[in-house]
Amino acid sequence: MKKSNKLTTIILGTFFSLLLSISLILMYHSKFISSLYYNHFDKQLIWIGIGLLVFIICYFIPKKYLFRYSLVFYLINLLMLLLVLFIGKNINGAKAWIKIGELQFQPSELMKLSYALFLASFCSNRNFYTIKDEFKFILKVIIIFLIPAILVFLEPDTGAIIFFLLISIVILWNTKISKKWFWVFLLIITGLLGAFFYAYYWQRDFLIKILGTSFFYRIERVLDFGKGMQIENSLTALGSAPLFKFNLYETGIYIPEAPTDFIFALSSNVFGLIGPIGILFCYLIIDYCLINFLKREKNETKKLFFKAFLTIFLFSQFENIGMNLGLLPIIGIPLPFLSYGGSFMIIMFAFLGIVLDQKKSFTKKSKTIHIQYQ
Repeated sequence: MKKSNKLTTIILGTFFSLLLSISLILMYHSKFISSLYYNHFDKQLIWIGIGLLVFIICYFIPKKYLFRYSLVFYLINLLMLLLVLFIGKNINGAKAWIKIGELQFQPSELMKLSYALFLASFCSNRNFYTIKDEFKFILKVIIIFLIPAILVFLEPDTGAIIFFLLISIVILWNTKISKKWFWVFLLIITGLLGAFFYAYYWQRDFLIKILGTSFFYRIERVLDFGKGMQIENSLTALGSAPLFKFNLYETGIYIPEAPTDFIFALSSNVFGLIGPIGILFCYLIIDYCLINFLKREKNETKKLFFKAFLTIFLFSQFENIGMNLGLLPIIGIPLPFLSYGGSFMIIMFAFLGIVLDQKKSFTKKSKTIHIQYQ
């Protein structure tokens, strides 16, 4: 078992290193695309360095303390989300960044981590004896979800809300509540979506009054996926690329937001089709290794957290690659450990440091962490 675990770790480290190396090569290439990306290589190198430091800290810190004080992290993060609405920096119509000197970060990215920590701790090791107990529990989870979701909605950051929702669903699914509640959720969500699409197609003026012009047209761009210069150029880059090449200095097919949302398509500009194929292969191996680590996890609280991380990690891959192929809407979700960006990169390293630590660091007291939240 130990030899198998060590081999899995080596394979995981090798393919993560390969993914990060590809990211840096693409960041270096991006400065030849636009002057806006001139410093992306240097900054990405810094983010990866900080991310690795955060990974080491999260790996060695006793996990019982992270879960024990997860409520504190959650509340502090809520204050930051509130603060960003007043002093946040506006970029591309979203007021989601706090700037300190030359550095800026997104509190909504940090909330993905603190939300998963708190919800995993809150939901673990619970027993329910009546439907009333289950209903009260679900109501509390909804409140825990709605507070950060509403604050992030006001920024707006659609991608973060989707992550919060995914984390909530996967953690709730793995608790001891009756699965019949999920049919209730499905009916409610179906009804809300039906009402939204009715208003979107036949009561637009009313919907604009409720959501505001800016947010309405943001939704319209999301729903009108598969069209526009970004998608057309992305598909052109992928479709016209030879199997092998190495084009580090020439622009190639211009793709807006290439280092972030469309880095998958950008890789075909640099490496040919072997670029996106290689990226898919790296993720496939990494996903397989992470699933193996998840199977070995014994602590219920950490296992819930691990499942939440794995869900958003897999969803990020699926959504980003899907929108590069014009199959899914563009909602600003980057490829983990590949796309340009500091906040998301560092938070993913933090998640990774927590889930990969397989030591038995939980005490018997840590099994009753949830009591303080009841």
